[in-house]
Amino acid sequence: MQPPTPLILVDVDGVLNPARADAVGYRRHWVFPHGVAHRLLLNPSHGQMLTELAEAAGAELVWASYWQNRANTWIAPRIGLPSLRFVPIPAPWRSHARSSLGQWKARHVAAWIGQAPFVWLEDDPGVPHQLAQQPDLGRHLVVAIDPAIGLTHHHIAQAQMWLDDLRPSPDHTRDAS
Repeated sequence: MQPPTPLILVDVDGVLNPARADAVGYRRHWVFPHGVAHRLLLNPSHGQMLTELAEAAGAELVWASYWQNRANTWIAPRIGLPSLRFVPIPAPWRSHARSSLGQWKARHVAAWIGQAPFVWLEDDPGVPHQLAQQPDLGRHLVVAIDPAIGLTHHHIAQAQMWLDDLRPSPDHTRDAS
């Protein structure tokens, strides 16, 4: 049986859109996802970095952000990504959630992911703890991103090393004949 395709979960705010306005290599964009102006700082090299990571690992990129499908409209074209699937994370203010935003998001990601292995590029420090409390979650790594700086080559390398460890080594493969 073929193992499930690993997933690379990508958050937007704090990961692709850092808080620091003077971040090197970023371009300012004004978008209107809810009819209200929202400032984005996006690095056009991130699309290629993420695409190369996914291709090298045989993984699938997936949005794991409150932006949900809006990331395909407002983020993906500006950094050179195709339209991606997204984790359906309901807005916590539409529910009676009594947890932090990271806990809320982590619970919904865990329910959507199931046993698939995943690496999550995420800036919320509460996410790893919440994921550790989820029963029957597959192998995973949360790459902690400083929300002031955003995604760097170091984060991509960290994800790549973990994804490389998922692959069976050649001496562990069986002869199919």
